Amino acid sequence: MAKIEKLWFDANRIYLLTDGGETLSRPLEAFPVLKEASESERLDFKIGRFGDDIRWEKLDEDIHLSSFYDVVEPNPDNEVARIFGRFPQINVSEMAKYIGINKSLLAKYIYGIKKPSSKRMQEIKQAFHLMGQELIAI
Repeated sequence: MAKIEKLWFDANRIYLLTDGGETLSRPLEAFPVLKEASESERLDFKIGRFGDDIRWEKLDEDIHLSSFYDVVEPNPDNEVARIFGRFPQINVSEMAKYIGINKSLLAKYIYGIKKPSSKRMQEIKQAFHLMGQELIAI
């Protein structure tokens, strides 16, 4: 397997150069923790001793080289994004806790990097419905 030689960012993507001269990139939406991080936080990383992973200690984020071979690009025109777009005041982190899933996974659904199963989609909608019922009860 290739090894990571160099890592860098632009406003929307993360890039890496392998020891074989291959340049790979992924949208930051694929890594929500990095997307939300500051530039200085993004640059505070270490390449693993085997050269196939990257660690951001302060962000508690790890990325393996293999994830750069995934070609899924963001799709902001999806049902989860539309739901959250209607309610921008909803905190994604808190809603993820309410649903019972990882914030990073919910963010990937919102960005359209991952598509929720029909069961998961129903759980997301149900969480909004329950929250609405709780608000009405106030």
